[in-house]
Amino acid sequence: MIRSLALAALSLALAPAATGAEAVVTAAQVSQFKTVAPGEAVDGLIFRGGMTLQSQDDSFGGLSSVTQTGPDQRIAFVTDRGNFISGQLAYDDADRLFGFIGVTIEPLQNSSGAPLPRQFARDAEAMDTIWRDGEPVAVRVGFENLTRVADFAIDNGRPGGRAREVPIPQWLSDWRTNESLESVCIAPPASPIAGSTLLLTEEYLDAEGNHRGHFLGVNDTGPVSYRNSPVVNPTDCAFLPNGDLLVLERGISFLAFVMNLRRVPAAQVRPGALMEGELLLSAQGGDIDNMESLMVHTTPGGETRILIGSDNNFNSWQRTLILEFAVP
Repeated sequence: MIRSLALAALSLALAPAATGAEAVVTAAQVSQFKTVAPGEAVDGLIFRGGMTLQSQDDSFGGLSSVTQTGPDQRIAFVTDRGNFISGQLAYDDADRLFGFIGVTIEPLQNSSGAPLPRQFARDAEAMDTIWRDGEPVAVRVGFENLTRVADFAIDNGRPGGRAREVPIPQWLSDWRTNESLESVCIAPPASPIAGSTLLLTEEYLDAEGNHRGHFLGVNDTGPVSYRNSPVVNPTDCAFLPNGDLLVLERGISFLAFVMNLRRVPAAQVRPGALMEGELLLSAQGGDIDNMESLMVHTTPGGETRILIGSDNNFNSWQRTLILEFAVP
């Protein structure tokens, strides 16, 4: 692969990100999850703490997916009202998450450089980062309703600029509901399908009753299925450094939110497979909210962490909740 040519082509295709409007976000730390304190084991993971986020800016909220966009804990969320929310995770000396700082909010653009015109086109639900030679160069975003995938350039840790649409299978682009494309993640170098993009649907089932998906890639492309579970549906995905796939599942039971996190072995993550994950974490009720975002990253202390975030749907009775876990 001639990486320098690939980087040059991507840089020409995507315009630089704009500055964005600044927003002040306050945080309150979460000190308990399912009765355990930070540092204690919970199910198959270790709870590392978390926080709830609030802002007076009425465009802050609806956080549907999250990805790393630069060094020093630079991240970005994409929202279901068509915004990028970029900023930096802040950690204390004990490597515990306590804030989200330097926040900017910027509308997603179409391929002409204009803000997306209506809500049907703005419903962004999934996002992951494209890396070239160890540098984040763009984010790949999945939309539902007007189902599509598009890339946006990263400039100084913030995604934005004109959309560059990515071809997807016709069956997926024809599925225009709010239960279509919910998860997008890109396989890391250690994966047997490194560089391939997984597209996973929320409520599009195949003949066997499992969730339909598809891999976009040069060498590894084609359909894939993910085992359906009662109550919950996949809502985001992320890869561990070794190539194992994490899938976040979300649902509602007895008027309360339910969340599962499953781990699929790397060898099972390939075109033509039926992916079925081991349950790592499960929660419901007051310990969680509408959990939709999933990211794997490294903290300032050097620990690999799983970050799970919620979408408050711009409701006053829901929270923007961020939780962190480590793999034992």
